[in-house]
Amino acid sequence: MGQEPTQQEKIIAEFHEVAEPFLSYLPWFEQHAGEPGSELFEQQGISEHSLSFPVYDATLMRFVKEAGKSALMDRNYRYVYSRNHIQSHKDEYTLIERTTWRTWDQLKGILSYYVMGGRVRATLWSEGVKASIYLKVLRKMKEIAGSLEAKLDEQKLNEIGDIIAECGLGKPEDAE
Repeated sequence: MGQEPTQQEKIIAEFHEVAEPFLSYLPWFEQHAGEPGSELFEQQGISEHSLSFPVYDATLMRFVKEAGKSALMDRNYRYVYSRNHIQSHKDEYTLIERTTWRTWDQLKGILSYYVMGGRVRATLWSEGVKASIYLKVLRKMKEIAGSLEAKLDEQKLNEIGDIIAECGLGKPEDAE
């Protein structure tokens, strides 16, 4: 029987299975940081007879569609905002920066606010690009998963070293 994975191992697995595919969007988010992810359609004199409407970048729409179907979405994202008293982008940036593997779900909550919330208030999709929210969340997820993997690898190496030492099979240079 196998050992049940630790919370850290679950986060690493979730990152590789669910979040890692979204890292391919990082270059696009880096290139478009601070820019709106949409433009208003005002051609053909539409503004004279009707309301202008946003036309979103195809890459942003692909990201939103894929992220919306992923396990990264948290339908209770509002609780992340109320629990942490988030009221501005500065609050979001602070929370993203302070997030650790123990509070991984906060990143999912912020991402969900922009992806799922954008279904009701479509300006959130563009705002996520302009305020670099998607970029910061994906980078933080990558950073957390990378540091957890390094930590777990080090623990495994130490365990192997301990087993070798217990068996009396030290390194050849230790035999002097």
